[in-house]
Amino acid sequence: MDAPVRLRRVGGAAWCTLERPPLNLLEPGIIRALRDAFQTLAGDPTVRLVVLTGGGRAFTAGMDVGYLRDLDVAGARALITSLHDTIDAVHRAPVPVIAAVNGACLGAGFELALACDLRVAAAGAPLGLPEVRVGVPSVIQAALLPPLIGPGRAAELLLTGETIPAERALEWGLVNAVVPAPGLTAAVEALAAKILACGPEAVRLQKELIVRWRETDLGTAVRHGIDAFAAAYATDEPREGTSAFLEKRAPRFGGAPGGPR
Repeated sequence: MDAPVRLRRVGGAAWCTLERPPLNLLEPGIIRALRDAFQTLAGDPTVRLVVLTGGGRAFTAGMDVGYLRDLDVAGARALITSLHDTIDAVHRAPVPVIAAVNGACLGAGFELALACDLRVAAAGAPLGLPEVRVGVPSVIQAALLPPLIGPGRAAELLLTGETIPAERALEWGLVNAVVPAPGLTAAVEALAAKILACGPEAVRLQKELIVRWRETDLGTAVRHGIDAFAAAYATDEPREGTSAFLEKRAPRFGGAPGGPR
C-alpha cells in the first residue's frame, strides 16, 4: 500500500496530503504517519508554512467506524491518545498551517481542521462532528468550538451530530474563505503567498504567540507578547522590514525580494 501521507515542497511551503481516497478515513496507520510528517516538518527550518489537504473527494470524513466498533476501553484510550498527539503536532507546528478543505470534513477530520490556523473550504463541503450518532463524544479540538462560535452553536453541532455546509461555516467563523472547488488550490496559494511575503522569524514568533494566547490568562499573554517583540530584534527582520516600508519597496527577507515564494 502506498504511503498514507504525501509531502510536497513548493518553495517555502510544504503541502501535506492525506492519501487514503476517496474519504481519507482515519485509523492508526494514517494517524501515526500524519504525526510523523508534522514532526519532520517542525524540525525543518526551511519550511515556512504547511498546507494540509486530502486526496480524492474528502479532506477526511473522520475515523474509520469499522475500526471504532471493535475497541474496548483500553483500546479506545490508546486510539484517542494517539489522535490527540497527532492533532497537537498540527496545532503546535512552529509555522502557520492552512487547511485546504477540499471536501467532507467530519468528526476527527473536523478537529484536525480546527487545529490548523487558517481554513479555506470548497463550496458545499460538509463540516461537522457526527460522533454522538455512533455513540461517542467529540473531543480534543472540539473544545475550541464554544469560544470560537459561541456556546449555542457549539452545542448544536456537538449534541445533534448534524453537518453544516462550508457557506454556513463561513458565516459562523469556522472557515476563513469559501471558494468554488476548482479554485481551491489557487485560493490557498494566494493566501500562502501573503504569509510568505512576511518576515519568516516574525511569523514563527507570531504563531508561537497564537498558541500561547489560547492557553493562558490575559496578563500572561501580554507578557509573552513583550518577550516576543524583543526577541524579533535578535534578527535582521525588523531593520529590513521597517527600511523597506520607509523606502517604499518590497522587503528582502532572507535575501529575496518579497521573501521566498
